[in-house]
Amino acid sequence: MSVEIVRNYFKEHNIDKTVLEFPVSSATVELAARAVGVEPARIAKTLSFYTKEKDAAILIVTAGDMKIDNSKFKHFFGMKAKMLSPEDVEPLTGHAIGGVCPFGNPKSAAVYLDVSMKRFETVFPAAGSGNSAVELTCEELEQHAHAKEWIDVCK
Repeated sequence: MSVEIVRNYFKEHNIDKTVLEFPVSSATVELAARAVGVEPARIAKTLSFYTKEKDAAILIVTAGDMKIDNSKFKHFFGMKAKMLSPEDVEPLTGHAIGGVCPFGNPKSAAVYLDVSMKRFETVFPAAGSGNSAVELTCEELEQHAHAKEWIDVCK
């Protein structure tokens, strides 16, 4: 179970954060916002894309109300944005659809954070399952996700 992967990841990295688990689904931004009790924009959704070689994932964490801007993505990564196919999500991210998050991923997965989240004091990324989340400041998210950098690829 992916939520256990995240708990173990937090434990191994001495991250003192409580993984929130809900009796309802939090697999979409809207469902997660209802489960947590916040506006949808504060849900930090993790979008997964192929690398140029298509053998690893690029994970972009954005505010819940944002969408990828294809021209910005192409300018930054030098290629067209292509989301992972459903059958590649778990092998390349370490998590099933609905629970993809920036923690406990394979070493080949590269995590980037979109600047759209910086307007919030805290955000809520998933924690490895379709009914979990964790509350983090943007600084904590950057540190705990081992993000490569902050980028601007949304509209």
